Amino acid sequence: MTPVELSRTVLRAVRRAVDEGELSVAVPARAVVTPPGPGGRGDYATNIALQLARPAGRPPLQVAEILLPHLSSTEGVAAVEITGPGFLNIHLDRAAVTSLVRRIRGAQDTRSAQDTRSAQDAQSSQGNRPRQGPAPAPLPYGHSDTLAGHVVRLRVPYDIRAEVVADALVRIVGSQGGRVEVDHIRPPVNAEIADTHLAGPGEAAPPREPSAGEPGPGRPGEATESSRPRNGTTGSDSPSDPESATAPIDLRPVPAPEDPTPLGPDALRWALLHPAAHDRPRITADLLVQRAANPLFRVRYAHARARALTRNAAALGFTGTPGDLNTPDALPTSRAALAVTTPDAPAAPPLAVAIPDVTTPLVSALTEYPSTLARAATHRAPDRLARHLVVLADALLAFQHTVLPRGDEKPSAAHRARLALAEAAGTVLAGGLSLLGIDAPEYL
Repeated sequence: MTPVELSRTVLRAVRRAVDEGELSVAVPARAVVTPPGPGGRGDYATNIALQLARPAGRPPLQVAEILLPHLSSTEGVAAVEITGPGFLNIHLDRAAVTSLVRRIRGAQDTRSAQDTRSAQDAQSSQGNRPRQGPAPAPLPYGHSDTLAGHVVRLRVPYDIRAEVVADALVRIVGSQGGRVEVDHIRPPVNAEIADTHLAGPGEAAPPREPSAGEPGPGRPGEATESSRPRNGTTGSDSPSDPESATAPIDLRPVPAPEDPTPLGPDALRWALLHPAAHDRPRITADLLVQRAANPLFRVRYAHARARALTRNAAALGFTGTPGDLNTPDALPTSRAALAVTTPDAPAAPPLAVAIPDVTTPLVSALTEYPSTLARAATHRAPDRLARHLVVLADALLAFQHTVLPRGDEKPSAAHRARLALAEAAGTVLAGGLSLLGIDAPEYL
């Protein structure tokens, strides 16, 4: 369950309390859901009770007690606690995490197995009657068919950044079932200069036919023959074609201030895709440096670490298996840790150091990946995908230290479950980088 979904869940709980006459307030437009602050517990916390206390004419604690049973009965929520003046602390059901990991791993494993069977069938069918093809493989995690039958028609100038963005959008829109058609806009100034050179001294330049996607000789903004709808269509000769309903879109990101080709293909793509289209990209050698300040390095390094964890676990004799991440033999046993992880434990002493939660940010980043990819496709913004990969990579790098046993510790069910979660994150990172056209190295 993502923070956005959890915010909707909180609003539904408020609406149920209002419908049942327990609260007399207007349901707010949004509910803020964030990771719990100091003294908080669980995966997320919300201050909705404090927000509704004044309009409800009740103390915040009483409002929180009214909302607690409505939140606790929601699917995907394991428990809800009240802390402080009326904060609702929400514990998510870890079974949902197991289902998430299985979904990511299942799509990858099924596609790999079908690729292997297809190769074997191709070899065995040489000279024989061809066998029946395998069933369609499930879509990779985050991919969907929400844009099936939809064509995005892009018009791009002859600029390297526009070319790179359009190339990434071909794959990103394709991941949602759509299709991208790219047309190039001929620069009118350069074209007129070229036409002038064709004419002799003192002669007028010959009339030039406008190219596809280039405005004609009419007034600015006036529809030309190439863009005016014909035969009752929306700009296409085939009125019954559902894929012809999208008008051309001019894709004009801010150009790079200098030639990015010396960076190499991967750093070049990242430099041009990571900033938003309205931001000027920074062409700097810092993208080639392997250090934490380089977001491209962090994303690729996180993927390499996920693959290294698989190799190291194999050397220790265990593999990743989706399951419970918090089995008893994997919980920390220090007083400070028990004060944070045990719901009924007393408050930690002032000098106790709380162990940070490194699981929730990773699970949240994985859960939000499909919606981020869908928004990147619908808004034609590959920078949204690039920035989310940075969030996912940072969460994985913070989580990786919990995966392998330490010292004399034996591999447990929790270690296998955490390895499966790390492997799932590596799979998503590799898929996201592939959509951007960037290599995901096994070793780094």
